[in-house]
Amino acid sequence: MSIYVGNLSYDVTQEDLNGVFAEYGTVKRVQLPTDRETGRLRGFGFVEMDTEVEETAAIDALDGAEWMGRDMKVNKAKPREDRGSSGGGRGNNSFSGRY
Repeated sequence: MSIYVGNLSYDVTQEDLNGVFAEYGTVKRVQLPTDRETGRLRGFGFVEMDTEVEETAAIDALDGAEWMGRDMKVNKAKPREDRGSSGGGRGNNSFSGRY
């Protein structure tokens, strides 16, 4: 499982985030997504730790904590939603106008 870390400073580095989470266990991976057009950090990231116990400890300790001038939002990452390409959002529930 992965940890979502939001409201990050745009100056944060993978090493910075690794250092903070390493206090709670072994960090396996840190991801800091960037904007495709500008290359600028998007203000959030993901951290994977070695065990769920370590993840829970980090979440409990860091959610709402002030770091680099911001209050971090830290929780279990939710699976990415499939956005698909259906468009329109009409589905099978179209209203025919008849009663």
